Amino acid sequence: MDSVTIENRSDFAQWAIQRASAIVADQGGNLALAARDESDEKVADTANALGQAIVDVLLEVFDGLVPQD
Repeated sequence: MDSVTIENRSDFAQWAIQRASAIVADQGGNLALAARDESDEKVADTANALGQAIVDVLLEVFDGLVPQD
């Protein structure tokens, strides 16, 4: 993934939109298929994977905001 410099709210908003689109494209289909199959365990697993992807992205941007020593 390319490095992005976030200097203002507009940059952050654009980054967030791009990352959200990528997460939905990557994880959303799996969740929809699990819901269609009506398997509670599969829905829970794929929902957890989607949630983890969101957490990973939030940590990614947070790590970029922390000053490097």
